[in-house]
Amino acid sequence: MKIYPLPIVFFFLAISLPVMAQPSFAGLENLFTIPRHYVVCHTTEKPVIDGNISDAVWGNAAWSEPFVDIEDDLKPVPSFKTRIKMLWNDTCLFVAAELEEPYAWAYMQQHDEPLYLENNFEVFFDPGNTTHQYFEIEVNARNTVFDVFLSKPYRNGAKELMGWDAPGLVTAVNIQGSLNNPAMLGKSWTVEMAIPFASLSLGAKPEIPTDGRIWRFNASRVEWQTDVIDGKYEKRKDAVGKTLAEDNWVWSPQGIVSMHCPERWRYLQFSKQIQPADVLPFVLPYGEIQRQYLWLVYYRQKDYFEKNKKYAPSLSKLGIKPAAFEVGGKKNVLTMEATKSQFAVVIQSAENSISVNDEGLIQESGMVVY
Repeated sequence: MKIYPLPIVFFFLAISLPVMAQPSFAGLENLFTIPRHYVVCHTTEKPVIDGNISDAVWGNAAWSEPFVDIEDDLKPVPSFKTRIKMLWNDTCLFVAAELEEPYAWAYMQQHDEPLYLENNFEVFFDPGNTTHQYFEIEVNARNTVFDVFLSKPYRNGAKELMGWDAPGLVTAVNIQGSLNNPAMLGKSWTVEMAIPFASLSLGAKPEIPTDGRIWRFNASRVEWQTDVIDGKYEKRKDAVGKTLAEDNWVWSPQGIVSMHCPERWRYLQFSKQIQPADVLPFVLPYGEIQRQYLWLVYYRQKDYFEKNKKYAPSLSKLGIKPAAFEVGGKKNVLTMEATKSQFAVVIQSAENSISVNDEGLIQESGMVVY
C-alpha cells in the first residue's frame, strides 16, 4: 500500500487558502501542521497474534514512516527506529509494531500498572473524532497491558476510567534478543494486537467501520535513558539525582509534549480493498479544514484564560476579525459566544456547521463530512 502525500494546498492553511480576511495562525504553526495519514486495508485472513510479525498476511499491509519526536523537528531524530502496520476485518483492528531496541527491559507485570514509567508502546483511538470518549492501550516488553478510557482530555479536567478494560483484546510480544539482561544486547522487540471493534464501541452494538470511514488515531513509544547498576537497568539521573525526562517518539507529531490532544492525531482511513495497489489516495475531508479555525480560537482562548483568568468576550479580543472568509473556496463564517467561564465557537458554511466548546468537544451538523 502506498502512503500518499496530502495535497500541497492543505499543507499550511494560513498561506494556502484564498485571501479573504481569514484569521492568522501566526505563532501556533507547530499545532497546525496537517497530521499524517494511513489507509488500512481489509483482510479475510487473521494474523496469528504471537508477536511474530513475519506472517504472510502482514505482507498485505505497508509499513509506516519511521516514528519522529513528539515535537517533530524541534527535537533530534529518534535514536532507535519504530514503525507500525495495520489491517482490519469485520470484527477487529490488527496492529503490528517493530521497535528497534538493543536494551530491552520491562519490570512491571501487573495489569494497569503505569507502563509509561517504563519503555513501552502505546496506541490511541478516537473513533468519533470529537476529541472526547477515546481509548488508550499500552504494552511493555513483558506484554503487560495498560488500557484506559477517557471521557475527555486531561487538559479539560478528565480523570481516566481505570476500571475499563478492552474486552477481547489480545496482545503478544516477541523479543529479538534478551529481556532485562544488560550482558546480552538484542536487536528489537515486536508487538501484535488484535483489538475488537466491540471494545472500542460505547453502545451495546459494535460500531464496525465502513469503507472509507476515518478515525483519529496515533501511536507512541516511550523511551527512557538508562544506566546499568548492579546488573539491572535503572533510569538515568542528572547530577542532582533527578530522573531525566523520557523521550516520546510518535507516528504523527503532536507539536507539543502531550499525546492527549486528539485533534493532533493521525487520520486512519479504513478501506475494503485487500490489495494495497488498489487503495485510492487519501483525501483530507473538507470538515477537517474547517476545524482548524475552531482550534485556532480554542488555543487562543486558552492562552487568554491563562493570562487573564477569564475567557475573552469576543473574537476581536483574540485578535481575530469576525468576518466571512473562504475555506477551500467556500464562504464560511466564524462566530463565538462566551462568558468569563465558558465559550463556544461555530464555523458555518452553506452546507454544514461545526462547533467546539471550552472543553474541546467537537460537534457537527449538516453535511456528512466522512
